[in-house]
This record gives sequence, structure tokens and C-alpha cells, in this order.
Amino acid sequence: MRKKKYPSDISREQIRPFLEGARKRTKPRTVDLYEVWSAVLYLLKSGCQWRMLLREFPKWRTVHSYFAKWSEQDEEGMSLLERALKN
Repeated sequence: MRKKKYPSDISREQIRPFLEGARKRTKPRTVDLYEVWSAVLYLLKSGCQWRMLLREFPKWRTVHSYFAKWSEQDEEGMSLLERALKN
């Protein structure tokens, strides 16, 4: 869990419905989805490279994997990432 707050952070309550709605319930998760979300926002805001992601966040490969999944468009042509950022 990070101690430092970043300008790109969104509260857990704001983002929880989106993250839980996209979740597949197959096995217990080992990573905090909110931390992955915060890492994605940090990357988008800062423009840093994936491999330069701060160590306070989950591993960059994990974050990239979720980013790819959350960026996939649904039948309406919008991704989960777009929907969450518009709200």
C-alpha cells in the first residue's frame, strides 16, 4: 500500500463499481485493483515508460496486463478505462 498520494489518484469509492464490474471471479486476486488503477493513472498523467513505473505500484507487467484488458472496447465502442475516466 502506498503512503504517498499523487495528483492522478481517484478515491476507491469512485472507481470500485467499474473495477469490480470488470472482474472475472476465477481465483483469488493477489494484487489490489485500486493500486493497479492508480498506477495506470500515474502512467497516463506522467507519460513515463512502463518499465520506469515507481516501485510503490504493482509490477509494471501486471499493470500493463490490466491496462490492455481495461482498454478493450465493448459492444458500444467504449472501454472500461474511458467509462471510468468520464465519470
